[in-house]
Amino acid sequence: MRIVGIDPGLATIGLGTIEMTNPSNIRATDWLTIRTKPMPLHERLKEITEDLDAFFHETQPDIVVIEKLFFGHNKHSAMDVAHARGVILSITAHQRCPILEPTPLQLKLAITGNGRATKKEMQRMLLHLLHLKEIPKPDDAADALALAFYGTLHARSPTTTLPLSTCHSSPGAS
Repeated sequence: MRIVGIDPGLATIGLGTIEMTNPSNIRATDWLTIRTKPMPLHERLKEITEDLDAFFHETQPDIVVIEKLFFGHNKHSAMDVAHARGVILSITAHQRCPILEPTPLQLKLAITGNGRATKKEMQRMLLHLLHLKEIPKPDDAADALALAFYGTLHARSPTTTLPLSTCHSSPGAS
């Protein structure tokens, strides 16, 4: 089973991929970012669409985990990120995979047991849980890897109701 985590953004989108062959065999296979340069919003969204579509075509995920947005003080940048997240959700929906959408609090609680964990605490826990030699970089990719790990927790749960047979894009989907 391949689980992809996505940390939404406009300038930088974090992506993390985990392979799970059974509940006790989980390994991080990739972490990276999609970056867009400053340009008009519609062009950035088009670039995100193309890059994420190519990523999905290559990885063929079985579950996708996308973090819900937490709105801070800057409402303008939050709206731009919300536009990007909408594009990410749309592209992901074309994959016909289950989508999990944890809040930052849910993610931190699941990974560290503390809903107020710091970024460093999350990264140290990822080192331990995924048997990594170093903290994944950049931070957006590390966050995405944590989201992917969150997906493994749900996939391993005996009460999971993920419809795993509906995965992968249908003919004609982009």
